[in-house]
Amino acid sequence: MLKTHIRTLLESGRLRSFVRWFVIGVALLWSFAALILVSARWIDPPTTAVHMERRLQSWIHRTPYRERYKFVPLSQMSANLQHAVIAAEDAHFYQHHGFDWHEIQIAAEEDLEGERTRGASTITQQLVKNLFFGTGRSFLRKGAEATLVPVAEIFLGKKRILEIYLNVVEWGPGVYGAESACRYYDETSALNIGRQQAARLAAILPAPLKRRPERMNSYSGIILRRMSQLGW
Repeated sequence: MLKTHIRTLLESGRLRSFVRWFVIGVALLWSFAALILVSARWIDPPTTAVHMERRLQSWIHRTPYRERYKFVPLSQMSANLQHAVIAAEDAHFYQHHGFDWHEIQIAAEEDLEGERTRGASTITQQLVKNLFFGTGRSFLRKGAEATLVPVAEIFLGKKRILEIYLNVVEWGPGVYGAESACRYYDETSALNIGRQQAARLAAILPAPLKRRPERMNSYSGIILRRMSQLGW
């Protein structure tokens, strides 16, 4: 009886120790991610979780991989491209504080009805996901992402969030960022991309490995109408 009691105490002690160290580990990881976000106010990210994930997938499957990634300032990106991406991905970007609760409510209602047709992630959420979590989907990832979104909003601000997002987002196989995408698809710079071309590029963002700009005439037309409605 005494041995059993002692064994139970030891096991419960180990469990408490494991839980304590697990919590400490999670807190350290979160603090490290938050520090990276804060430093991103001044330092351009050299890579992201998505970039590393694609390189690893290429290595595992032994497929050719060439990464195109060039970070350019927002001032060297056409307003057409900036506006097209906002219209396509997050029309309320300048109004919300990291979460678009109206879009979240609509998406939740569509989920319940089994008719979901849109995502509810803001550009800030997508940036955090790109930087730290890759392309995976899980409730745990969503929860961790949600705790980092306010850090990005507070310390980076809208202009820097948009600048980093447009530079790191995946735009095709090995193609990351606006400058690389414009060079790859349209043989021009991000600064000189036209309105129609910008809308087609924005149209492939939800599925950059499956879509091509030249096939996006219908959706790019919708994006152009949204841009006009937003005064762009």
